[in-house]
Amino acid sequence: MPPENKVLSVLGSTGSIGTNVMDIVRRSGGSFKVEALAAGRNLKLLAQQIMEFSPALAAVMTEELAGELAAMVEGCSTEIVWGKDGYKRVASIDGADLVVSAMVGAAGLVPTVAALEAGRDVALANKESLVTAGPLVTRLASENDCMLLPIDSEHSAIFQCLQGSRTGEMKRILLTASGGPFRQRSAEELANITPEQAVAHPNWSMGAKISVDSATLMNKGLEVIEAMWLFNCSPDDIAVLVHPQSIVHSMVEFVDGSVIAQMGIPDMRVPISYALCYPDRMDLDLPSLDLFETGTLTFERPRMDSFPCLGYAFEAARRGGTATTALNAANEVAVDAFLNRRIDFTMIPRVVSAVLDDFPVEEIGDLDDVLRADALARVQAEGAIGRLS
Repeated sequence: MPPENKVLSVLGSTGSIGTNVMDIVRRSGGSFKVEALAAGRNLKLLAQQIMEFSPALAAVMTEELAGELAAMVEGCSTEIVWGKDGYKRVASIDGADLVVSAMVGAAGLVPTVAALEAGRDVALANKESLVTAGPLVTRLASENDCMLLPIDSEHSAIFQCLQGSRTGEMKRILLTASGGPFRQRSAEELANITPEQAVAHPNWSMGAKISVDSATLMNKGLEVIEAMWLFNCSPDDIAVLVHPQSIVHSMVEFVDGSVIAQMGIPDMRVPISYALCYPDRMDLDLPSLDLFETGTLTFERPRMDSFPCLGYAFEAARRGGTATTALNAANEVAVDAFLNRRIDFTMIPRVVSAVLDDFPVEEIGDLDDVLRADALARVQAEGAIGRLS
């Protein structure tokens, strides 16, 4: 059963994760109260959410958008704020029991840090927070006695598999990947991939950026780095298995040779509800997993030669420090360039590789270290696009 009167603040409420969070709130029968919402530019949906859930606070990207939103929800008591400061206010609002961090990309880092500094537990869907600033985020969580509850289906699966185990019993993580829509394409065929093809994921309904990351296997690389910080292990303790059916969401191998897997239908409301309700579970009234209908479950090694982004993520994870910050920033710039048809699909890993080759890696001490590295890597990525195009 869901907890009673749990107060939520939702960063990224109009995205794919955010809309599923709101669906779970509806299904909970009043168990959750939505205190604050943050979105980017989708004013129509955010206005609908404000009218339905009556949050005390809502944030958007700019002052101009805030004015438009205020006119759309005239008569509501919700305070409308904007920009980085507005997002930080949503993340740290008084009274919230749990902050859902579901903003897309590195933009989610600053509000996630604000939530932890305010002592809030965080349900984390913004993997970039740990990829770009893993040492900082985990330190803040520890210092402020905050829980980091994973929302990604793979990390939720690992988290669930580890329930009841003791420190030191985990041997390695077996992180599953669908392989994306192009896992059987040749290297030559990948050069002709269009943005429309790349965003059409075979199993999951996701936003454009994460869908492209899934197609390049960078998403799995980012998840490797995220898993390192969530579960206190090294990249050498993590193996990636391509599992096209997306039924086994991930597995954990223990020191005695036992392997525990978490399985289920591919529906993001399952891991989201586990994070929102932890340590309880919620009856979602979803279809049961029918293994007779599913039939065979298969596993393959990832094709690192055709999808080198996964290897670059492992490389950055081993280098540590701001190497993973640079990896993420370069990838964001390259994916945006691909979606806007400035580069082809195979240029994405080339841009990432070029940035990693030249990047001056440093240790992460504070948020400024991360933001400087992120900005530098973005400049270098644009330079690489100019040179390589």
